[in-house]
Amino acid sequence: MISTKHEVHIAWLICSVLGGQEEKLWRAVKVTAYVLGTGLLVFTALANALSWYAQNMWDAFGRFCQTRWLEFYYLFEGDEWTIFLLGAGLVPSLAFWCFNGVLMVADVTGKPAFITRYRIQLGKNDPVDTKRLRQAIYVALFNQFFISLPMLVPMFSVMKWWGNTFSKELPTFRWFLVELSIFTLIEEILFYYTHRLVHLPLLYKRIHKKHHEWTAPIGVVSIYAHPVEHMLSNTLPVLTGPMIMGSHIVSITAWFSLALITTSISHCGYHLPFLPSPEFHDFHHLKFNQCYGVLGVLDYLHGTDTVFRKTKAYERHRVLLSFTPLSESIPEAPKRAE
Repeated sequence: MISTKHEVHIAWLICSVLGGQEEKLWRAVKVTAYVLGTGLLVFTALANALSWYAQNMWDAFGRFCQTRWLEFYYLFEGDEWTIFLLGAGLVPSLAFWCFNGVLMVADVTGKPAFITRYRIQLGKNDPVDTKRLRQAIYVALFNQFFISLPMLVPMFSVMKWWGNTFSKELPTFRWFLVELSIFTLIEEILFYYTHRLVHLPLLYKRIHKKHHEWTAPIGVVSIYAHPVEHMLSNTLPVLTGPMIMGSHIVSITAWFSLALITTSISHCGYHLPFLPSPEFHDFHHLKFNQCYGVLGVLDYLHGTDTVFRKTKAYERHRVLLSFTPLSESIPEAPKRAE
């Protein structure tokens, strides 16, 4: 039998232990609250400081752009046709040829290796046939001068009707991002269905086959096409968005330049680091009956990318975030001996 004295002693020990644990627990709660509270205050202060700094930087950039735009506007004395021609025609064309000029040097000379080591279809266009390249350049220039440029005339009339295109006040960057999203969606829809249209046997033979002469495309081939196709599939989907939105000429210039550079990347034949993946459209040139769109959304909905999704090219279809070519990290499976 345990005496009463022993029972009291045991109870005292238990209370001491529990009291010590409670004190430790309370101390841990206070330390945790202090650390979390301090961290939250520091985080809030840093977030506010960064937000304030970013807002000031953005406001300064906005004022800079607004000032430069007004200088440009008054330089041409508000001549809307000249401003439109320069913004919608000259600047995007210069962006296209400057970007493709670098790619063509790599296509012809095989240098610099920094570009050519990222070739998608190994052994193709290495180097490119200069005779075919000259023909592609001539066709691209013809399409720009005699198809795209004349199409700016009716577009100019539409933009004049909207009345916002040559406003002295630039749109906000947030609004430009909204417009850019709408432009991209409209282009995806129009390009996908017009592209499917020219793949119909009757139209393919007479119109679209010209573009598919290049099973391993290069950048300038993006606008190497029959004039009807260039008007219907290449130009109209890009023009439609700004005409629907009544966009500012600065937004139009940025969108046209971006669209031309993006389609050049899709056709360039190189999966370069930190740029959008060209694997999707390169596979279209290789197989003809897959991957008709730009983003791939409608291909997924219509099932026109099912073969592509089973290939190594699909595994490589992502932004390359290192300097190791994806053809090395995700190589094609060895061909079976017949």
